[in-house]
Amino acid sequence: MSATLTVTQVNRFLKSLIDGDGRLSDIYIAGEISNFTQNARSGHMYFSLKDESSAIKSVMFASAAGRLRFRPEDGMRVIIRGRVSVYEPAGQYQLYAEEMQPDGVGALSLAFEQLKARLAAEGLFDRGRKRPIPVCPMRIGLVTSPTGAALQDMLNIIGRRWPICETVLCGVQVQGAGAPGQLIAALKTLNLLDACDVIIIGRGGGSMEDLWAFNHEGLARAVAASKIPVISAVGHETDFTICDFAADLRAPTPSAAAELCTPDREGLLDSIGSYNSYFHRKARDTLEYYRQSLDMLIGDSPLSDRGAYVKLRRDMVDGLTIRLDGAVRDKISGCKNELALAAAKLDVLSPLKALSRGYAVVYHEGKALRDLGGLPEGEEVLIQAEKGKRAAKLL
Repeated sequence: MSATLTVTQVNRFLKSLIDGDGRLSDIYIAGEISNFTQNARSGHMYFSLKDESSAIKSVMFASAAGRLRFRPEDGMRVIIRGRVSVYEPAGQYQLYAEEMQPDGVGALSLAFEQLKARLAAEGLFDRGRKRPIPVCPMRIGLVTSPTGAALQDMLNIIGRRWPICETVLCGVQVQGAGAPGQLIAALKTLNLLDACDVIIIGRGGGSMEDLWAFNHEGLARAVAASKIPVISAVGHETDFTICDFAADLRAPTPSAAAELCTPDREGLLDSIGSYNSYFHRKARDTLEYYRQSLDMLIGDSPLSDRGAYVKLRRDMVDGLTIRLDGAVRDKISGCKNELALAAAKLDVLSPLKALSRGYAVVYHEGKALRDLGGLPEGEEVLIQAEKGKRAAKLL
């Protein structure tokens, strides 16, 4: 009878068989990613690699995942270098990925497109948040390599086109692992000190790997957050970086950036000369106009003969006085007529007028006859008075 084995012993035995097979210790496998997840705390990646008929569980530990230039996604076809082994606790064999690259497209190109799409979705590249570049800056910040040819090109152009402008140099690495951190620090320093009116960040041309520091997400966010307008000038005209999209203005080359942020001194002097001639001509024409107007006024009779001018004004005053007197007399006459008419109406309505014609009000025990209820409302009665035989009219 054979010995009884534990589950652990079986799994360990299978693991030793697979680990001992050199053909599985360093292999390349092509397939499509599915069921991709990444542990937020550890950074480990878990997924399945599948083809048309099979799948294999896979894991990529954080140490290897941190070297990836792109983010794996479901449905992405990749080529993985790694080893096959057994995960003893689950008794499951799986692929341990050490390296990964997209199948059919470069890792850097894919990483570039992924980051560009994600930041664009956040609105980081929107035209509405772009700031205008000053027309005549007095200080220009340069964030570039202190030893590169790009720096000398920019200094020469700025000195020729706009010599009164000062330049503030922040020398940094423009490629390599430490370059993104230095570029970000330079931008923050210039903003903190409010050291310039506009910033040019960039470098000369190179391969995509050489320019990769300018595709860093942190740098793109620092450029977008800058209070000072930023011109991105990375590589040649055909080179595009994430920094270009985040900046307020993209220049095809560092030399072009220096031209874009400085006015042409000769052209500016010509414009000033043209304006100067225009204003001199305008001032001369204005003075001539007012000189002619003054000559006309001086030649006019009121100004040439002061006596005539005084007589003219006196006649105007006399005419106004006559008009005022007439208006006052007319107003008083109208008021008198209105007063007489109102007095006549009041006299007609006066009760004294009725009594003077022989009418009287008859009272009985201190009350008028109407108050005693003896007279219907709205009727009139004539009562003969004993004395004087006069009639009293009660209303």
